[in-house]
Amino acid sequence: MVPRKRVLDLIQSISAAACKCPAHSHAGPVVITGRNSGSCETALPPTDYAFEMACSTIRYGPGVTKEIGQDMVNMHVKNVCVMTDPVIAKLSPVKAVLDSLTKNKINFKIYDKVRVEPTDKSFEDATNFVRGNDFDCYIAVGGGSVIDTCKAANLYSCDPEAEFLDYVNAPIGKGKPITVPLKPLIAVPTTSGTGSETTGVSIFDYEPLKAKTGIANRALRPTLGIVDPLHTLTLPERVVAYSGFDVFCHALESFTAIPYNERAPCPPDPLLRPAYQGSNPVSDVWARCALQIIRNYFKRAVYDSQDIEARSNMHLASTMAGVGFGNAGVHLCHGLSYPISGNVKTFRPKGYSDEHAIIPHGLSVVMSAPAVFRFTAASCPDRHLEAADLLGADVSNAKRADAGKILSDVVKGYMDTMKIENGLSALGYTSSDIPDLVKGTLPQHRITKLAPREQSEEDLASLFENSMKVF
Repeated sequence: MVPRKRVLDLIQSISAAACKCPAHSHAGPVVITGRNSGSCETALPPTDYAFEMACSTIRYGPGVTKEIGQDMVNMHVKNVCVMTDPVIAKLSPVKAVLDSLTKNKINFKIYDKVRVEPTDKSFEDATNFVRGNDFDCYIAVGGGSVIDTCKAANLYSCDPEAEFLDYVNAPIGKGKPITVPLKPLIAVPTTSGTGSETTGVSIFDYEPLKAKTGIANRALRPTLGIVDPLHTLTLPERVVAYSGFDVFCHALESFTAIPYNERAPCPPDPLLRPAYQGSNPVSDVWARCALQIIRNYFKRAVYDSQDIEARSNMHLASTMAGVGFGNAGVHLCHGLSYPISGNVKTFRPKGYSDEHAIIPHGLSVVMSAPAVFRFTAASCPDRHLEAADLLGADVSNAKRADAGKILSDVVKGYMDTMKIENGLSALGYTSSDIPDLVKGTLPQHRITKLAPREQSEEDLASLFENSMKVF
């Protein structure tokens, strides 16, 4: 048996020679426990030292939705819940899904009452429908609202004893990890924006606080994402523009988020490592690809509904950005967007159902983007300049001190091209609303802490004030 002293000497030698970078080093001394034990305990470093990449299986191709019935057969599924919203229920994407299920003799029921920009109440309504049926698989056909609602209904039906706030992100909810097994979920996105087909995140308006929050856990990831660009041909111009800016900000925010090895605290158990971990070398690849596609195809996709090349590429960019931000996370644009959409007054955008006032998610996100990237640039100017370059700016002679203005101006240029409303004032807000907007942002530290620069309440108020007018 090897003497204990030799073991200690060997460990100390290895430790001295090991790589000292944050991704590989171990902070604190190695402690050997037990008189004759071979087990080792290492003190946790102050920040995380690892990242994980998790993503749904993705199937991409024009017309690929027709395969979904065969998927159900191959998965031995007997009873399917098809979830969608009242508008999409009447369009070709749902018809394609139902035709495939019928052809393959799969039993299904439709829930077509998903609320666009869902709330805690609409999540509850969908869950109540699901609990009354014995579904062994879910198919979500629609935008992020539909896919996120389906994720929540799947979760709460599989854990009927759970209280609603058990899984909701802290500090609004308890943020419990998901340990119950969930049913398979197939996501068929019909918009090019949220990337929800790839992520373990489900977002909703929590009406008591008039702010968005969500549930974030890898267990929520769809089993399969059916990314069929033919579905994007039915999208109205404004939907393409607003959802495209969600892709835009997913890529920019994940690319400029705090690095994974600077995020604190380090989880004591890998089960507790958050879905949003900070930027990392793999998520950066997806963000860069998405930004390059946006540069080439965003405008074309917005203004030509039959440009299948442009709309196909934006659909792919949505998925790419989803893989990136689904692991790296987003930060201030999204953090500030949640109270913007949650406190909506009377705004009703063209191309959307007029049943209730809403500020579409992508629109609420991009409203603060010019101000946000001016604010964050000083913390990582090279990242901001690279992002501006990927989006088409000439940064060959740019100064690092100007990175914030440069990226901010690039974002404004895209907003102007896509005819986006001129700031929060155009959405019905005034400076008197800023205290409530700040109040709704403060609980969003799951994402605001991923910003590369810390922010005070005064900073948040300034960001909202600087977003009242964009141009």
